[in-house]
Amino acid sequence: MPGSSESSRLERLMEVWGEEDRELRELRRRRVDQEYLASLPLKLQEAVKLYMETGDVRLAQELSGLPLDEFVEVLRRARVWAG
Repeated sequence: MPGSSESSRLERLMEVWGEEDRELRELRRRRVDQEYLASLPLKLQEAVKLYMETGDVRLAQELSGLPLDEFVEVLRRARVWAG
């Protein structure tokens, strides 16, 4: 079947990406400074947690209400930014 090989490659690629996402999520969870996270206003806590779970910096930044550079600084201080 001609499409079968292509489909298999795409499935394998999706598996690899999924595994990388899981590894990065676990790394962010382990590295977070819980004290700093708890000291943040609730809205920022939720934005940082969203980033930790999804890795979607733009969505989390929009939720935070901060400009991107300020939100990235919050992520750095929380020890979850790897960029």
